[in-house]
Amino acid sequence: MRAAVLHKPKDIRLETVADPISKANHVIVHVEAVGVCGSDLPRMLIKGAHKMPLICGHEFCGKITEIGEGVKGYSVGELVAIPPMLPCMECDQCAIGNFSRCRNYDYFGSRRDGAYAEFVSVPVSNLLKTPAGIDPRAVAMVDPASIALHAIWKAGGVSIGQRGGTIGCGPIGLFAIQWLKLMGASDVVAVDVSKRKLELAKQAGATHTFLAGEEIPAELRCDVIIEAAGHPSSVNAAVNMAAPAGHVVFIGIPVGDINLANKTFQHFLRQEVSLHGSWNSFGAPFPGPQWTVTLDKLGSGELKWEFMISHDLGLEELPNMFEKLATDRGMFFSKIMFRP
Repeated sequence: MRAAVLHKPKDIRLETVADPISKANHVIVHVEAVGVCGSDLPRMLIKGAHKMPLICGHEFCGKITEIGEGVKGYSVGELVAIPPMLPCMECDQCAIGNFSRCRNYDYFGSRRDGAYAEFVSVPVSNLLKTPAGIDPRAVAMVDPASIALHAIWKAGGVSIGQRGGTIGCGPIGLFAIQWLKLMGASDVVAVDVSKRKLELAKQAGATHTFLAGEEIPAELRCDVIIEAAGHPSSVNAAVNMAAPAGHVVFIGIPVGDINLANKTFQHFLRQEVSLHGSWNSFGAPFPGPQWTVTLDKLGSGELKWEFMISHDLGLEELPNMFEKLATDRGMFFSKIMFRP
């Protein structure tokens, strides 16, 4: 099969590799769509993966082409969603259903070969049925959408009439805006460095938009803020956006150290703001309602996704696209999707 193989940062080669082999309690899927996650950029361009060479890509779905012994309830040709994490199911965190905190997990696209390829072998534990007639590209968006939902739930959700906020209007931030509105937020404040991404935020339902660095009026401080950029400035801005007793949830993955300014610290201290970390998107029973609710809302059309896709490409275009991402700092993109 064809696969885009990461040999070292910035060294991504389209190669012919061995097809995955069918085995018990697994299926082989043909990858129908796979999205580029923000975490793929440092992995493939700066830091590398846990081991290399490796086939990256973890936001994916596929149609079943082979069914291994012991697999029941699925059929050849069926479109399935695939949670990318493979928890150990043995550690103390797995025992209480906190699979996102698994101490010995595996992961498609970072610790084992993933979906920048034509075929992937998937354990039956990582298969989810999909709504009839759903677009495969929507199914490949379950991962970022469920990450946003997981984060909002970490803050306890938002109540009808409260105000939500997002900093960073990539796909996760755009889904966070939609979830906040679906849960009853009266307003959602969106912040980004890009005017074009703020236009997408308006499409997602944001009622107020600000460029990063612009002053946000005190009357627009938010009860729940999702920080999805992971930059020192956005972390400080998110805390300062919080209303008294507000909640700030951090999803963005920083590259360097994060420092809170004294003003930021004083605000969260004196206004009794709660700060939360949010990692991945999984709950019990695995992969959790984060995934099943998201699939349902994508299938019903209540969650919009197609407006986020900025690039819809064949696998053969992947190495060149990552080269552009590495060299063209002014390049606009939202969700980049490949269809092997």
